Amino acid sequence: KTIVDSDGELSYLVNNAGITNDKLAMRMKLEDFENVIKTNLNSAFIGCREATKVMSKKRFGSVVNIASIVGETGNAGQTNYAASKGGTIAMTKSFAMEAAPRNIRYDNVTPGFIATEMTNVLKDEVKDAFTAKIPMARFGNPSEVAEAVAFLLSDHSSYITGETLKV
Repeated sequence: KTIVDSDGELSYLVNNAGITNDKLAMRMKLEDFENVIKTNLNSAFIGCREATKVMSKKRFGSVVNIASIVGETGNAGQTNYAASKGGTIAMTKSFAMEAAPRNIRYDNVTPGFIATEMTNVLKDEVKDAFTAKIPMARFGNPSEVAEAVAFLLSDHSSYITGETLKV
């Protein structure tokens, strides 16, 4: 509403909410699970739903949801995070099917290990173990994720919808 009120339209949206609250599932309180789902998945749903309403009027738009590779692979101690990001991936595919007739595209970007505040807190031995499994032998940079998002929002991807781009 704020964007439409100030700009008169909404053509592009990136949903990038993400929190973690890691612990083994058997020790995870329902509240810990629900808070991550609420922040990561529910907020993306609301953004997608409202974008569809606005973008449908002019029959144009593109939405990119930032999920996570963990939403595809799972990760010990991240049941809540994996569920939220896996749910985002599936939800995006459904929005893509519903909105395609209105020329609105919905896609995901699933970052792997990117050098951010979220990964900076990892111990060096954990970072080294992950780095050993990454073909490029390094964590990614936020700008590399941003470039992938920019591609999916652009006209260069005008025939792509419902897809998940791993970065």
